[in-house]
Amino acid sequence: MVIDVTDGDFEAEVIGADLPVLVEFTADWCPPCRQMGPVLKALASEEGDRLKVVQLDVDANPETTNAYKVLSMPTFMVFRGGEPVKSMVGARAKRRLLEELADVL
Repeated sequence: MVIDVTDGDFEAEVIGADLPVLVEFTADWCPPCRQMGPVLKALASEEGDRLKVVQLDVDANPETTNAYKVLSMPTFMVFRGGEPVKSMVGARAKRRLLEELADVL
C-alpha cells in the first residue's frame, strides 16, 4: 500500500521508519506522476516487507518539499536510517525502478 504523507507526519512516517522508505514527491497536475501510480502500488505490494512506499503532494506540503530542494516532479528519494541516500527524477518503469533501488534495499 502506498501511504500519503504530509509535512505533519513526514518525520514519523519517513525519518523514523524501520525500513528504507521510497518517497515520491508528486502533484495532482503532473501527468508523469499519475503514470507512476500503478507502478508504485505494485512495488509497495511486492516489496512491502523490504521497502515502505509513500507519496507527498508538493503543493499541499511546501515545508518538506523545500527542505529537500525538490524542483521537478516526480522526484523519488530513498531514506534509510532517517537520511536521504538516493534521489531520482522522472517517471520510470517498475523494472528500472527496482534496478535503481537494488543498492539501497
